[in-house]
Amino acid sequence: MSEARDDVDHHVARWAAFWKDDPAFAPEVEGALVRMGQILRHIKRVDAAAFADAEDFTLEDYRTLHALMVQPYPTEASPAQLADATHVTRAAMTSRLDRLVAAGLVHREVDPADRRRVIIRPTADGRAAWNKHIFEGMARDQQVLRALTPQDLAQLNALLRKVMLSLD
Repeated sequence: MSEARDDVDHHVARWAAFWKDDPAFAPEVEGALVRMGQILRHIKRVDAAAFADAEDFTLEDYRTLHALMVQPYPTEASPAQLADATHVTRAAMTSRLDRLVAAGLVHREVDPADRRRVIIRPTADGRAAWNKHIFEGMARDQQVLRALTPQDLAQLNALLRKVMLSLD
């Protein structure tokens, strides 16, 4: 019985035929990278869909709250730190923080040590919202990788770790 093929196999086969005499084309590298990209795009689409109908809490709200919760000094950051962590402009972060403050999920405080500095901290409701949404996201991620056994996941992690270490 032959192994099932996906659309990436067809993509790789098409390019392998095109570059059949060129040793620079590495079909297994192409297949791995295209698959990783497609999996990540799928996860982003699923995450966006999970927040699509929510008017009171958006994916951007979640990403901002998440960045706040995972800072090196958990649950405390400046607006600039959050903007950098979420890869948005400082103006966009101000708008996001206005929404989160209005929703009662974070509050702004003036830093007592430096009154020019503003500190953002989550409220109890903010922590609860982050906790709820992060576990929902974990469930979605686990669903994406449901075809893999625990042993498969360990092997995949070992291989990806090897690649990551080679990048340093």
